[in-house]
Amino acid sequence: MRRNTITVLVDNQAREGLLSEHGFALWIEAGGERILFDTGQSEGVLEHNAGALGIDLAQADKLVLSHGHYDHTGGLPLVLRKNRNIQVYCHPTILRPRYSIKQTEVKSVQIPFQSVVALNELPKQQIHWLRNGSLLNSAIKASGPIPRRTKYETPGGSFFLDPAGKQRDKIEDDLALWLRTRGGLVVCAGCAHAGLINTLRQALQHNRDLKIHTIIGGFHLGNADQNRLQRTFDAIDQMGFERIVPCHCTGERATALLRERFGQRISSGKAGNTYRFRP
Repeated sequence: MRRNTITVLVDNQAREGLLSEHGFALWIEAGGERILFDTGQSEGVLEHNAGALGIDLAQADKLVLSHGHYDHTGGLPLVLRKNRNIQVYCHPTILRPRYSIKQTEVKSVQIPFQSVVALNELPKQQIHWLRNGSLLNSAIKASGPIPRRTKYETPGGSFFLDPAGKQRDKIEDDLALWLRTRGGLVVCAGCAHAGLINTLRQALQHNRDLKIHTIIGGFHLGNADQNRLQRTFDAIDQMGFERIVPCHCTGERATALLRERFGQRISSGKAGNTYRFRP
């Protein structure tokens, strides 16, 4: 397998013949391996889209979970049923109870029960708890926890560890992937709860010999105010890049403003899109 490709498997938008949902998953082929990054919200959408795209989930070598929210982990039981030998990478706090609280509405957003059961039944030698960054293969690295250095970036919502809303959830398990290619660095974010700029700076810090080529994933800017958007766009512009692919939780307004600012370098993500990179 001599190619570097990233296919959007699950997203809020989808190409004709595929299903969409509020969820996210990428299929990555690089470094001689097939890596699944997140599993979407439901088994049905993941299974349908994988089948329609000719992707065999049983052939995945590794699964990386970006963080412990339902819309990234709902397809986990399906993956583990189809692929009993897969190696799973995630942060040790991923199984925490978690809630989103908006005014008086309390919603559980943690990993679904069946996904927790599936993960707990996995043999210990197949699960890797990422307390630090981890090289997955010669081309791909998982970031591990991302330092929160910017003052204007937040987790992107009213997230808590308890239904009473007394303990803020900083979503410390949030992690990203980056792929080294001949054209530059490809950074993949699940939701960028650590902040998109914090995520990109972490990737650049570990790859000082490369510039950013592509940024793909959910950026969680739907609730971002004008100050945060402006400072985020300015920082991205300063870093330089070839292409941005906003997906999932980026938000329609933020995506439109990205396109207004950066023009044709913005490519809206949707399930079924495949991006190719020179090894």
